[in-house]
Amino acid sequence: MAISTWPVLPDLFDLSCHISIAALLVFFSWCTAADFFNWKPPQIPEIVLLEHTFREAAAVFHRRFNQALAILLDIACGRDPRLFFLAIVFLYIVSVVGTCFSFLNFLYLGYVGIQTVPFLYEQYEAEVDYIAGTLMRDVRRAYRKFDSRVLNKIPRGPVKEKKAR
Repeated sequence: MAISTWPVLPDLFDLSCHISIAALLVFFSWCTAADFFNWKPPQIPEIVLLEHTFREAAAVFHRRFNQALAILLDIACGRDPRLFFLAIVFLYIVSVVGTCFSFLNFLYLGYVGIQTVPFLYEQYEAEVDYIAGTLMRDVRRAYRKFDSRVLNKIPRGPVKEKKAR
């Protein structure tokens, strides 16, 4: 059996379509019941938002988006090799997991994880901290070995000094 190459997009569309269908059915039932029982039909409230609010929200979004892009650019340029390889590994793991689960299942697992992980951490805090510390030491040791054997052997050109303005 072949695994779909687009597991996230169709499930997202399916979810949005099902939510829209449910909303249409609720409003249809409400309107029909309102006509049948002489009730007042549903009315969509008029929402008044000030232009200043939108400008402020857009400025905050713009500032945060630019900060995120700057961080992503730093990672992509390889200025911090550890973070660069960590991002590569994380994206690869997410892509592998994404091919095994549908979008809706992934959301469900994320929700269950968000609800259970803090409780489990509180229960087993000492054991988790010990294992995490051991794992971090092993990862640092492996990175130092990788850095000395591979990364330090990559030739680098002379670094140009930035002009002070």
